[in-house]
Amino acid sequence: MIRVGLVDDQPMVRVGLKMILESEGDIEVCCEAANGEDAVALAASHCPDVILMDIRMPGMDGLAATVEVLKATPSSRVVILTTFDDDEYLYGALRAGASGFLLKSADGDALVNAVRVVAAGEALLAPEVTRRVIEQFARGSRDDAASLPIQPAVPALQGETAAHVPSAEAIGDLSDREVEVLQLLARGLSNQEIASELFVSNTTVKTHVSHILTKLGVRDRVQAVVEAYDSGIVLPRG
Repeated sequence: MIRVGLVDDQPMVRVGLKMILESEGDIEVCCEAANGEDAVALAASHCPDVILMDIRMPGMDGLAATVEVLKATPSSRVVILTTFDDDEYLYGALRAGASGFLLKSADGDALVNAVRVVAAGEALLAPEVTRRVIEQFARGSRDDAASLPIQPAVPALQGETAAHVPSAEAIGDLSDREVEVLQLLARGLSNQEIASELFVSNTTVKTHVSHILTKLGVRDRVQAVVEAYDSGIVLPRG
């Protein structure tokens, strides 16, 4: 059984999410919170497998709550509930440890799939969100970065001809093929899409992804992408 925590300041939103999730035989909602402070306390006591976290809430917002929840319950995984209007927060949410995004406009099937994917240890990298958010803020100016709750470590590019010089520490011992896979992960491609792009099997891609996570010292695909942009292994497209 997948145990889910719901964090949203709108009761009707929580009711709707709960109805959809509990219509599935393998998912139960174990706790609900209307703000970040309550989310941290409930997560610590209930240890949900997955937490669906709104960003804009009174008091402690979803970004700060993500940081604190993952300190209290490192085994839990957080999926940010968002609209495109929340762009300015999302890169910080990834750096805080969130395992991905779920658009509030998503249908019930997408919601259920998101919970199952994240509970299984994968990360939710929806291309329509990932490409817009990560690339936008990875290339952001110093002023833009300063406005983020958690600042990305990617330096501002000095023009289209800026040199691509990743740090040796960040690259570790990634092979050329692993760097190639990481670049495709940063575009939001799934394992199957990467396999098709590289003309290899899905199992081979899974092996490469596992090696990438181990070598970069990160826990999932989202964090690998953040590390790729932070270190310069991957540059945002101009």
